[in-house]
Amino acid sequence: MSEPSNKSAGKSGASVVVIGGGVTGLSAAWWLARSGVDVLVLDKGIVGWEASGRNGGGASHYHSPLFHEEQRLWPLMDEMLGYTTEYRRERVIFATTEHHLGHYKRMAQMCRDLGYRVDDLDPAQVRGFVPLAGDNVTGGIHLRGFGGQANPQRTVQAYAWALQDLGGRILQHAPATRILAAGGRVTAVETPRGTFACDNLVVAAGPHAQALLAPLGVRLPLAPARAEMIVTEPAPLMPVGGADGNGLYGRQTLRGNLAYGGGPHEWLEVGPDGPPRRPSTPLLRNLSRRVAELLPKAAHLRVIRSWAGVVENTPDGRPVIDRLDDPANLTVATMSGVGFGLSPAGGHAIRDLVLEGACSFADLSKLSIRRFADLSEDWRETAGWVATSHADGAGALKAGAI
Repeated sequence: MSEPSNKSAGKSGASVVVIGGGVTGLSAAWWLARSGVDVLVLDKGIVGWEASGRNGGGASHYHSPLFHEEQRLWPLMDEMLGYTTEYRRERVIFATTEHHLGHYKRMAQMCRDLGYRVDDLDPAQVRGFVPLAGDNVTGGIHLRGFGGQANPQRTVQAYAWALQDLGGRILQHAPATRILAAGGRVTAVETPRGTFACDNLVVAAGPHAQALLAPLGVRLPLAPARAEMIVTEPAPLMPVGGADGNGLYGRQTLRGNLAYGGGPHEWLEVGPDGPPRRPSTPLLRNLSRRVAELLPKAAHLRVIRSWAGVVENTPDGRPVIDRLDDPANLTVATMSGVGFGLSPAGGHAIRDLVLEGACSFADLSKLSIRRFADLSEDWRETAGWVATSHADGAGALKAGAI
């Protein structure tokens, strides 16, 4: 596999073009720029404007082959980037039912098996870490020294600024409309703002990746969904900023706001212009009720804003990070809703695939696109992950996992 040239391809392109200015694309571009590669990021709108800047900020994905690198890198990211991500270590996950508590204890054992410290908590200990919790707590777990959270908006800014400090370029409002290829290799990317040549291409375009790759004969099965979050007015700061439970993920910001989201999803059909814009979905009331159940002493807080980002879901819920054989200079990255927390490690892995052809720190075979080779064409219908015939293209609501 050929390596990208470190020489600039000029204004009409770059050695590596990255389609997608979300947190995964920006991290990959930053890692490449750190290696001296000329990089251009193309985004259809504003970088980080979709789910990358609108999520719970969690950084603990113990099921992923990237987990160890995720945990190694996050505490280093502020220094490496030169800008704050507001990363904080540790997280408390607590239950209000015995069923949920059993699930969290199994999660704790999996993390212990990977070599990380997790403490079991009784209800009183949970309330010590999470004073906004109530008397309905049945117990919980404490992720000690790992599994923290960061500010998504700050983190996207940090990647973008750090990339530009290294000479990387970002072109916003430049949606990729077509990928050009010849002789088994990608040659350029077409946008309304021009055609950009490249030696290597990274597609990290979220829900739009499927349509971009299909004309090349690359099948990437995805089901886009809108995932909403709410933010409350500030509350007194708790000892641990990350506190999950009741099917929710989220954090308390440094100002004290509670930012929470988590299933159900609203399945969508996403066209070239993206999903229909609207201020909120039916999930706002659902999320507000569940946050009040999880944190009864915060039930009086007003919801001051909500937002929704569109996430792309693979059939098995795992990311795809893969350098293809045809076209030979194309690397695909789609994160299936876990891109933010894995972004330091995901960007590192993509850098390795582009430059070296293989990941230097993890076995990515489980994240290969080839695992979907025999997937039936009607997989979305079989799973029930389809949009209904609403006039605005919105889909049915489907409950998320615990």
